[in-house]
Amino acid sequence: MGMLSGIRKNVFILGIVSFLTDVSSEMIFPILPVFLNSILGVGTAVIGLIEGIADSASSLFDVFIGYLSDVKHERKKFVAAGYALSSLSKLGIALAGTWPLFLLFRGVERIGKSVRTSPRDALIAESSKEGVRGRAFGLHRSMDTLGAIAGPAIAYLILSSLGESEAAYRTVFMLALIPAFLAVAVLWFFVREKPQKEGAQAPAKQGLVKKEAPSKKKPGFWESLRMLPAHYRRYLAISCLFSLSYFSFALLIVRASEIGISAADILLVYILYNAVYAAASIPSGSLADKLGGKPVIAASFLLYAIILAGFAFVSEFWQVALLFAVYGAFVSADDSVNKAYVSNMVKSEERATALGAYSTAVSAAYLPASVIFGALWAAFGAAPAFIAAAGVASIAGIAMAAFAK
Repeated sequence: MGMLSGIRKNVFILGIVSFLTDVSSEMIFPILPVFLNSILGVGTAVIGLIEGIADSASSLFDVFIGYLSDVKHERKKFVAAGYALSSLSKLGIALAGTWPLFLLFRGVERIGKSVRTSPRDALIAESSKEGVRGRAFGLHRSMDTLGAIAGPAIAYLILSSLGESEAAYRTVFMLALIPAFLAVAVLWFFVREKPQKEGAQAPAKQGLVKKEAPSKKKPGFWESLRMLPAHYRRYLAISCLFSLSYFSFALLIVRASEIGISAADILLVYILYNAVYAAASIPSGSLADKLGGKPVIAASFLLYAIILAGFAFVSEFWQVALLFAVYGAFVSADDSVNKAYVSNMVKSEERATALGAYSTAVSAAYLPASVIFGALWAAFGAAPAFIAAAGVASIAGIAMAAFAK
């Protein structure tokens, strides 16, 4: 099996679940802004509001759900609830007729993602040995990203066949429900949760009653965060610093459009980005398993800085394509390697809390990152904004190499 050796069945099944979910999501969400604007006549300000709330909601509850998952010693129920919530909200999107309803269901769909992410990542970690966790997260991310390639391709074929009428868009939205609910079924029937130990006691023999040992009081939410290791908190602070340079992916699309790249060519570049992302996820995780997470993460931060510097001066299509391909390699390392790194630095009973705190903290930095970057772009132009962001990423990369344990 080579790179896949040592990865257990649960990880493959969770990868299938994510693949099906991303097929569904990427059939809907890349064309949703176009549908709102061209079919329903919704302005760009409202579309920006919808997507901004969606981005914020996607990690809103990660740390809280992670804590509950650790306290209740359960993973699968939370993961299933999150996927089910996202699937039901897509049904709402398929039937919605006004932008406030799209705002509501788009936000709920992202809340479903937030509910499932921390316990799912903890389940992947617990279904993998420490020495292969990088590859396990890489495999999961690779299968997820394959869905991000298949979904837009299916939507493109449907719209090409039926035209870009409201009925055609609604057909895409309804057909996207099939993989969404199939993902929930695969998860529920095939994922096996490893029992979490909580002072388990041996069953009592007939006629004997064994006195229960007093159970250890579970720490409260804030106490659980304070109990996370000091080296984890140092790593988290550096990751948040880096996230201040990690603005919305949509702004890279805007940069490509600004220099004259057509919408069709941007779509091709987007598919290239996802293809590289999918192909590089397992090798990135495998590299982290061999070298350790810290050097790979530090190198990925510095690679991101180089990408931003490239976007500051890009002028040709081939340059844009190359930068998006390299960006796919960066994201593959940034996502899977960080999760494996967090999983390895904390104990099992606090793993979902630590993963959730990581997701919530770095996501909280994304909104000011996009706002600040957009303001710099508007005030001084694209090149100074990209160079400033590259400087922040470089500082974070050096800090990760020097100060993270």
